[in-house]
Amino acid sequence: MTVANEVVAQRLLKQADWCERLGSSVYTTLLRHTAEDVRAAGVCSAVLQDHHNDPPDSALALRFLGAVHRLVLQGKAPLLAACYPSAGGSNNSDRLWPAFHDVVRQDTAVLRELVYLPVQTNEVGRCAALLGGFLDVAHRTGLPMRLLEVGAAGGLILRWDQYRYEAAAEAWGDPDSPVRICGAFSDSHPPFNVPVNVVERRGCDASPVNPCTEDGRLTLQSYVWPDQVERFHQLAAAIEVARRVPANVDQANAADWVEAVLADRVSGVATVVYHSIVWQYLSEIDRARIQRAIYAAGQDATDSRPLAWLRFEPGDNVAEVRLRLWPGGEDQLLARSGFHGKPVEWLDLR
Repeated sequence: MTVANEVVAQRLLKQADWCERLGSSVYTTLLRHTAEDVRAAGVCSAVLQDHHNDPPDSALALRFLGAVHRLVLQGKAPLLAACYPSAGGSNNSDRLWPAFHDVVRQDTAVLRELVYLPVQTNEVGRCAALLGGFLDVAHRTGLPMRLLEVGAAGGLILRWDQYRYEAAAEAWGDPDSPVRICGAFSDSHPPFNVPVNVVERRGCDASPVNPCTEDGRLTLQSYVWPDQVERFHQLAAAIEVARRVPANVDQANAADWVEAVLADRVSGVATVVYHSIVWQYLSEIDRARIQRAIYAAGQDATDSRPLAWLRFEPGDNVAEVRLRLWPGGEDQLLARSGFHGKPVEWLDLR
């Protein structure tokens, strides 16, 4: 076993532990077998060779699994599809690892290309965690909202206000929306009696995805874990919303884009810069540039052109939702959440 293979194997096992915590038995099983295969210089190592030097936060394990899932969804791996609930199969099949192994062996060359693609998740469930931040901005400013999303992928979270959120006997959002996010809040939830008017939806991504095309739909679906069918159905419903609610996602470097859009000071709206599980994928230099641009725009904010910075990013074993709103600029921890959005522990700070 080479040092390079052991580095890759350790990254696969780390992701396997996270998949187990987050309830994916399929991916937990596959990643542990894949790590053994890599250590033995098997067919999986042929796909993953040369990736030991990838940045640790570049989600190599999920890129690999997403590449295989893409083949399943394209109908190119029928035996493995029988083990993937996302393709109508059963996740209890004893054939899971043998079928996966056969796909990797048969499609090594294709997978070597696909594994270079970045993970593109538009996890709609995260909107429940972000909801409280958006509603807080609307409540405190009383202004229409200008949404600017960093790392927007297919822009599905840019349509968060078009979804329905239900908690016990209360709800927020369009009752006829095909996207219904139910049971996300563990105890309390943000005040729902807040109207929202979104007047601009704009994002950036290094490799944006158009969810309204067949290739874009396939790309987004391939990164949903195949035994988490609720997420799969929620994504399909959000793509339906995207077909009728436009949002612009620019192909751009995140730091360049933030600096450019914040140079345009827009009055009469609350500008909200936000991102979800994106910060780790940016370089240290770009993170510093984005923070400087936001802080500079925040110092220039007024009551008629407030600026908010809303973040859903990893904390200690959970995701944290944090908000800064200028004028003022105090940082607040609003919620803690699972990385896919459930459960959301809303911290009522009012």
